[in-house]
Amino acid sequence: MGSHQGSAARPRRSCRRKRTRNRLFVDAVLYRYRAGIPWRDLPEGFGDPIKIHTRFSRWARSAVWERLFQHLAADADNEYAMIDSTIVRAHQHSAGAQKKTARTRRSGAARAD
Repeated sequence: MGSHQGSAARPRRSCRRKRTRNRLFVDAVLYRYRAGIPWRDLPEGFGDPIKIHTRFSRWARSAVWERLFQHLAADADNEYAMIDSTIVRAHQHSAGAQKKTARTRRSGAARAD
């Protein structure tokens, strides 16, 4: 392999690594907000929570999150958001029937007193 071919392969690996780190970072942020936990309670697999928070703050200041969400909203295919009765199951008590008041009887041991 010539020197020209070797140098062309390096940026691909670097780019792939960067994409993986970006994905892990975004996963960490989404996990944090989905779970409702503080930054310090992120699982260790995501990396140092201080570095993740710092990077999150940098992205927020430079409007990366805003651009990302605007791009996602513009290209939204809401087909995934469709909900029908095959997905949602209601609890049996949510059918709207009148509530029945149950009479409770005392046990035989309670009557003996």
